[in-house]
Amino acid sequence: MNKVHAVIKGIGGYVPNYRLTNEEISTMVDTSDEWIIKRIGIKERRILKSEEGSGVSLLAVKAIENLKKKCDFDPLEIEAVIFATSTPDYILPNSAALTAAKTGMTNAFCFDIEAACSGFIYALEIAENFIVSGKYKKIMVIAGDVLSTITDYTDRNTCPIFGDGCGCALLEATIEEVGIIDSIMRTDGSSPEYLHVYGGGSVNPTTHETIDKGLHYIWQDGRIVFKHAISKMVDVCNEIMERNHLSPDTIKWVVPHQANLRIIDAVVNRLNVRPDKVMINIEKYGNTSAATIPICLWEWESKLQKGDNIILTAFGAGFTWGATYLKWGYDSK
Repeated sequence: MNKVHAVIKGIGGYVPNYRLTNEEISTMVDTSDEWIIKRIGIKERRILKSEEGSGVSLLAVKAIENLKKKCDFDPLEIEAVIFATSTPDYILPNSAALTAAKTGMTNAFCFDIEAACSGFIYALEIAENFIVSGKYKKIMVIAGDVLSTITDYTDRNTCPIFGDGCGCALLEATIEEVGIIDSIMRTDGSSPEYLHVYGGGSVNPTTHETIDKGLHYIWQDGRIVFKHAISKMVDVCNEIMERNHLSPDTIKWVVPHQANLRIIDAVVNRLNVRPDKVMINIEKYGNTSAATIPICLWEWESKLQKGDNIILTAFGAGFTWGATYLKWGYDSK
């Protein structure tokens, strides 16, 4: 009996229209275009403005509309919608349900997951196992964030980093030797103090005091996060390459989370992968958290060919991290 795989059959994406440049950031805090590019590698980031609408589900709807133009699927055939986000529209209902209702995926069961910047690969892992079980055949994975809503634009250490965006992937069952082949997911929740948003949960429900203390903004210890991100992504990539008999020569693409260009460069150097095999677009979009990997796939889709060996890897708050090995499922049109 042929083994069932979960394969990406189409990729969609959307970023807001407004470009927040380094020059504009420099009017908010004591920084400069030169400093931001040198330290982070970002030139601009996209921001969802109030006149465009509100909420991450707006970005998700736009991404799915983009996907449908290229991959004409029936929304009623989607059996599950998994939305990876740290910035849902509301605490409840979940953003997956809102997105499904707006896009006609009304036969799907829907839920959000929160794994920060690792959200997309975590969601792929869940969707892949649903499909491999034989119970489901078509699942929509969405990953998006509106990080501008939790960014402190008076903090020069964090405000240049983050942007808004969303990507989506249609996963289907196949018996071809393509799709998700292997994945490794890891978590270490012992040190939340290094990267967090402490306000708004059940420990610190929203009050005037939590707002005054700035607890609803992202805070990170950049040095600690930098060091952990490199070591953890390198470790899981090496592990997944070793157990699947992959080498830098047999890998066609590496798609790292777009957190910081220096992190990406360090990971790539330690993996001995040629720079021209690495998807990088952080200079245009900044760190869009769970959305960075699908946005890369969306932008590079025309260069992807069926059977390409691809490694996805991410690191985020939690700490969460992981790597996914997949064979691309279709030739670009």
